Amino acid sequence: MSTDAQPHADTASANASRVPVQIGIFSIGDVTTDPTTGRTPTEHERIKNTVALARKAEEIGLDVFATGEHHNPPFVAPANPPVLMAHLAAMTQRIILSTATTLITTNDPVRLAEDYAYVQHLAEGRIDLMLGRGNTGPVYPWFGRDIRDGIKLAIENYDLLHQLWRNDVVNWNGQFRTPLQSFTSTPRPLDDIPPFVWHGSIRSPEIPEQAAYYGDGFFHNNIFWTMDHTQRMIERYRVRYAHYGHGRPEDAIVGLGGQFFMRKNSQDAIREFRPYFDHAPVYGHGPSLEEFTSATPLTVGSPQQVIEETLSFKDHVGHYQRQLFLVDHAGLPLKTVMEQMDLLGEILPDLRKGFAEGRPADIPDAPTHRSLLAARGEHSDEYRFTPGDEVTGTSDRN
Repeated sequence: MSTDAQPHADTASANASRVPVQIGIFSIGDVTTDPTTGRTPTEHERIKNTVALARKAEEIGLDVFATGEHHNPPFVAPANPPVLMAHLAAMTQRIILSTATTLITTNDPVRLAEDYAYVQHLAEGRIDLMLGRGNTGPVYPWFGRDIRDGIKLAIENYDLLHQLWRNDVVNWNGQFRTPLQSFTSTPRPLDDIPPFVWHGSIRSPEIPEQAAYYGDGFFHNNIFWTMDHTQRMIERYRVRYAHYGHGRPEDAIVGLGGQFFMRKNSQDAIREFRPYFDHAPVYGHGPSLEEFTSATPLTVGSPQQVIEETLSFKDHVGHYQRQLFLVDHAGLPLKTVMEQMDLLGEILPDLRKGFAEGRPADIPDAPTHRSLLAARGEHSDEYRFTPGDEVTGTSDRN
């Protein structure tokens, strides 16, 4: 953390001021050949470019930078996101650092609890998680898991992670890992406030159900899906959120994905982006650019078109709390990505204004460490644990 960072009680301005809708970007860290030049960036270039992108996000006034988690080529998104997040925490002052996916299925919940609490301290609370099962099937056997247990793993592992962050001493027994007896995860979350958790899914109804049960956020990365599908998933989450007693359906905490390519002139945007779309591993060689943009939230056009399309999302899902865009993918060179960021910075005031229009005062703001701390009230920094014995790690607390 840089030397002029404020103490966590006065976390930087994005957390201190009211931000009803957090606007940010996420990166999946793909290493993709630029179809217009034939050049493929090195892994080193792609990693350093990710850092530059995060710093640019803070520079233009975004609220969130999120990174994916991958364990295989052609991706260099970190296998252990807290490594990147700690580095970015030292290079930024304000922006929230999130994961775009933390693999709750194949990571040990104990390790997740420890690593993300640690980086939460380093970042003075500017950390949250988006949990998911990932989109790479072979990752399961790489970590000794069976993909057929994906949903069960997501449910059981998060149950343990949730307990580890909220209970000083955990006794736990489950199906997929060894039991825990009198276990304390260290360090404890900053101010006893765990990082806020978003549960991410694009197709599995069990995940919005899980998010609703715990009163956590639900993130639907709708970059490949129609808004009708997205609307159904979020409606399910809102109804179940209220069912579990967390508030009204409109109180549920919702996030959406999106993607765009902008130029001042819409024809220039379409002409420039088309080869990247046509050859992109994630959606190339399928529907045409025109078909894809008409069916999904991908917007290729002028800044005004991006504003209008993005602000239309709330017509489908209601007022929500987080909007993240994918901008650095499909082989786009860093220079082009930074130009896209500058254009995003130019329209940012209009996006904020549009999100605020018609938003009832009783709709929850996007959660931050500071807002969660304020809602919880006073806390104590007193160290309250006694050393355990060297054999079992437990102690006589009587």
